[in-house]
Amino acid sequence: MDSTKIEEVVGEFVTLKKRGGNYIGLCPFHNDPHPSFFVSPTRGICPCFTCGQGGNAINFPMEIEQITHPDSLRWLANKIPIGIKE
Repeated sequence: MDSTKIEEVVGEFVTLKKRGGNYIGLCPFHNDPHPSFFVSPTRGICPCFTCGQGGNAINFPMEIEQITHPDSLRWLANKIPIGIKE
């Protein structure tokens, strides 16, 4: 978790715009006409203010890709890149 940047993880799936120290974008979990998806790099979270979906760098890929926790860790390890001992 310390090696990941939540904005880079979410940015793989959502177009983000910088707003102050945070980022906003359209929520990938519901039909969002206005940016309500919020990414906070300092807190490491990404909630949607409309539907409540979101998470952190591990469970966001789990939700969006419908993958397991170990698969999400592998996905993050490949992205960083960092080795994982199976």
